[in-house]
Amino acid sequence: MAARRPRRAASAAGLPPVSQAPARLRVGVVGAGRVGAVLGAALAAAGHDVVAAAGLSAASAERAARLLPGVPLLPTDEVVAASDLVVLAVPDDTLPGLVAGLAETGVWRRGQLAFHTSGAHGLAVLAPAEQAAVLSLALHPAMTFSGGAEDLDRLVGTPFGVTSRPEHRAVAETLVLEAGGEPFWVAEADRTLYHAALVTGANHLVTLVAEAADLLRTAGVEDPARVLGPLLSAALDNGLRRGDAGLTGPVSRGDVGTVAGHLAALADRAPDAVGAYVAMARRTTERARAAGRLKAHEAAPLTELLDATEVSR
Repeated sequence: MAARRPRRAASAAGLPPVSQAPARLRVGVVGAGRVGAVLGAALAAAGHDVVAAAGLSAASAERAARLLPGVPLLPTDEVVAASDLVVLAVPDDTLPGLVAGLAETGVWRRGQLAFHTSGAHGLAVLAPAEQAAVLSLALHPAMTFSGGAEDLDRLVGTPFGVTSRPEHRAVAETLVLEAGGEPFWVAEADRTLYHAALVTGANHLVTLVAEAADLLRTAGVEDPARVLGPLLSAALDNGLRRGDAGLTGPVSRGDVGTVAGHLAALADRAPDAVGAYVAMARRTTERARAAGRLKAHEAAPLTELLDATEVSR
């Protein structure tokens, strides 16, 4: 490992002591997409030597040229062969076949480090590499990436979900810190649930915002962002700080008449949005009931209305 990392991390990796270790790791990036290219650039800024990258699309090539200037794009097996540290930044469903396929070629070698950036996977997906005595880690940045240079600034302080063997935890945390992130631990058994939580919070949030903006346009509002910006910022702050106690709106008040009016308007003007409204209103009702925001007799009419709407669709 690099000379600047703690001695404990070097010994945990089974690498030479800091006094004998090279100043830099040769880094190969497999998947020069939005995440891979940015992490490669961050590791280069930390003093490591990004020696090669793999990317199939024209967008990957353009991104690598911007964020990893001078780094050659090579076939995946050549990237792995050239590297001390392999960054696997590929789609979740691609990762198992990629790791296994590389193992079949015999390109993994003892003493390499490899980490993937998938939130959905833990260490199990890296088993073929571990069988070749590769030190394997799962390091997932809990951040959305655009693939632009601004992502390097966003990476600073970004939480990384870390999963590793206990004896390799120091190595994992050091790599995250060198990339500018902040590590936190996710157990192997919790990895999928952890990722589902982030998808619910981030990806579904974008869908909700876009849906709300479309409805406002349908209602004749020319600049939905101007209306939604302050409201959603306050709602997000309330939700993060207060949880269910920050809930507002007709469901939290038990205003079944208002909700019925919404459903009627949506059925008339935006029928494709009815299903999402019903699903979110139902879950909001359940959470408000569990949190004591709604009493049973207040929640029941809402549930009946939502049930009837689903049956009639």
